[in-house]
Amino acid sequence: MKNILGISSFYHDSAAALLVGGRIVAAAQEERFTRDKHTPDFPTQAIKYCLEEAGLEIDELDAIVFYDKPLLKFERLLQTYYAYAPSGLVSFLKAIPVWLNEKMFLKKLIFEGLEEVGPYDKSKAKLLFPEHHLSHAASAFYPSPYERAAILTIDGVGEWCTASIGLGENGQISILKEMEFPHSVGLLYSAFTYYLGFTVNSGEYKLMGLAPYGNPDAAETHRFIELIKKELVDIKDDGSIWLNQSYFNYATGLRMVKEKKWEDLFGLKRRREETDITQVHCNMALAIQTVTEEIVIKMAVEAKRITGADYLCMAGGVALNCVANGKLLRENIFKGIYIQPAAGDAGGALGAALAISNMYFEEERIRNNDTDIMQGAYLGPDYSEKEIRSMNRRVKATYKEYKDFQELAQFAADKLAAGNVVGWFQGRMEFGPRALGNRSILGDARNPEMQKKLNLKIKYREGFRPFAPSVLAEKAADYFDLETESPYMLLVAPVSERRRKQIPANYNELPLWERLYCERSDVQSVTHLDFSARVQTVHKETNPRYWELIKAFDQQTDYGLVVNTSFNVRGEPIVCTPYDAYRCFMSTDMDYLVIGDFVYCKTEQPDWQNKEKWMVKFKMD
Repeated sequence: MKNILGISSFYHDSAAALLVGGRIVAAAQEERFTRDKHTPDFPTQAIKYCLEEAGLEIDELDAIVFYDKPLLKFERLLQTYYAYAPSGLVSFLKAIPVWLNEKMFLKKLIFEGLEEVGPYDKSKAKLLFPEHHLSHAASAFYPSPYERAAILTIDGVGEWCTASIGLGENGQISILKEMEFPHSVGLLYSAFTYYLGFTVNSGEYKLMGLAPYGNPDAAETHRFIELIKKELVDIKDDGSIWLNQSYFNYATGLRMVKEKKWEDLFGLKRRREETDITQVHCNMALAIQTVTEEIVIKMAVEAKRITGADYLCMAGGVALNCVANGKLLRENIFKGIYIQPAAGDAGGALGAALAISNMYFEEERIRNNDTDIMQGAYLGPDYSEKEIRSMNRRVKATYKEYKDFQELAQFAADKLAAGNVVGWFQGRMEFGPRALGNRSILGDARNPEMQKKLNLKIKYREGFRPFAPSVLAEKAADYFDLETESPYMLLVAPVSERRRKQIPANYNELPLWERLYCERSDVQSVTHLDFSARVQTVHKETNPRYWELIKAFDQQTDYGLVVNTSFNVRGEPIVCTPYDAYRCFMSTDMDYLVIGDFVYCKTEQPDWQNKEKWMVKFKMD
């Protein structure tokens, strides 16, 4: 029985994961502990947490596994600069000293990072380095319920690989086909993220959320799609792509695109951060989302063709594009699709450990026929009653403690039904980018004002951003056209026709904000402009407390779903500790907070009107 620590770091979304005998014991992102969103720093705190959860010391680890091969990545860097020379000299002069001083000596950096975690014997430490896309593939296949499955990984870039098709079978993974840098679906999408004024490596989900504001019938949208496919990307039948590098600058430059060429091509200047979003930006977002969906579906068809597998597993940053995932699901190419909930680089830490467990140590794969082995992605730290009481004393909180959880659930459901916003903090923190009911902010999906209230008064973020529903798994079909489970909020599905309301005939021509506030369904606050919703199905088996809360809400209102958004404000990582939750609660217009069995009413807290006292400045995402 091997103890294996997986690590991802030094790029973005650093994380750690720990396996004991092939079982996932713990996994967490470093950002949650340091409060620095998407931090690339060595995951010292995340490793400490994982080891404490398992009761292990570093010397008891059989392997420490890093999620990619740094020397291969350095080879790609050198060959890319050589191929494009003398272009890219400024970028080269910035990048090479960092590599020579730091990343070339990654083993040294890892050993030094581990010294911050605790004492250990360096001579006994076994460091292993699987390839980046193998780590992604392993993170998807090994936790899945499938004995045999095709594996599709798509992201920006690993070492050389930007997308791969593999086969998982008999506990082993074979990579069958790869696409290589600089041709990358992830980097194409990130280029549009940049051009539309959002931050690369964190703003891609904003681009996805903006796309439904685009007018699918507009000539401008179709013109953008045609220009993208004619000038920027050549899409092959197998889903592989060729990107016209004369328009891009990421290979050797300091920016994603050559702005003047894009301006000339699209007749649109790059949007600057925080400036107004207009219909043309929405139409461009819809265009690149449409092109991305076409590529992903073609890749999936190719994965089916070369593997003959009935099932598909997905990982890599592009696998977080839940709109594309929903479209892929409805194509019925596979009998089932499994997507790793931490599909980005954070999940690479888990995948690296799983790859070594199964393929290096040849441990028997742990598999569950009915569901995955991710434990609902609730793999982070939880906090005891004693720790919550200690926080209460520290902040001098006023609270009510409930001895009966059913009574607490009824109280919270009543407050939600009355239009209040409730912070909900329970059990182990989620691993991955989504809050799934343990670190969540909740509202009433029926309330047409809830989206506006959550965006502007709670999250302090752009008003166009949509919110997801958490729905009782057994009642999902009452609200959404979804025939499968979606426990990780990674599938977008249409809102059921019977829930929809009549919209104006000129709906797609209405100004952006008029469309946003046009009543579309009886669950308005989770119905996006195109009648879609990013669904989380809540299962009693994996999260009984969250399920009980929504059940109580259903009994009161006859609606078995709530609005669920992550417990944080813009630019802040999802809260980790009870103190993080209380501070966030006090710095926003949230009405109630529930931490474990403790309930806090905003207006009963000391100095509750002084939000500035509790606010922390986070960098904008």
